[in-house]
Amino acid sequence: MLNTWVVMPTCLPLVARRCHTCGSDRFRPDGKFRVNANHKLLDVWILVLCTRCGETAKLTVLERTHIRSIQPEFLDRLHHNDTALTGELLQVPLIQHRNRLTLDWGTNWRLDTGASEHLNRTVIEVAVRFTARIPVRPTRLIAQGCALSRAEVERLIARGRVDSTIRLNSRAADDFTFTLRR
Repeated sequence: MLNTWVVMPTCLPLVARRCHTCGSDRFRPDGKFRVNANHKLLDVWILVLCTRCGETAKLTVLERTHIRSIQPEFLDRLHHNDTALTGELLQVPLIQHRNRLTLDWGTNWRLDTGASEHLNRTVIEVAVRFTARIPVRPTRLIAQGCALSRAEVERLIARGRVDSTIRLNSRAADDFTFTLRR
């Protein structure tokens, strides 16, 4: 029987970027946008706050974009400071590259394994699904989901007791499956 585990965010991730005021390297997005109009052209930024000094920084989303090329629903979400939209936009690779930033998920995610009935089985087949691109080591997910230590998971992998569609000793942010035999 195939179990489905879901890795989901609990809140917005921190933004890893250097503060020009205090030198801190983390910013906290608060879900607010700044939309600036210059005739029929719009600029849009995500506002983030330094975790140390509280200085506001702007992350560019759109630059000099004609108003007609923007979907009205998207514009409404910007004007209403939609927090979910902030999370979606922070994960766009183009926005990350343009603003020279990376996301620090830290502990801002959780693993939902459903019921704990799989803990007593000798063979467990699991499909891990990510609702956001959260880079996590699969060994950490297996340990947390099966109530094992990470060292025990490493031993099971070394003995060939864990089969997977991906490398288990590196970070993953895409869906994968694995089979664990105790």
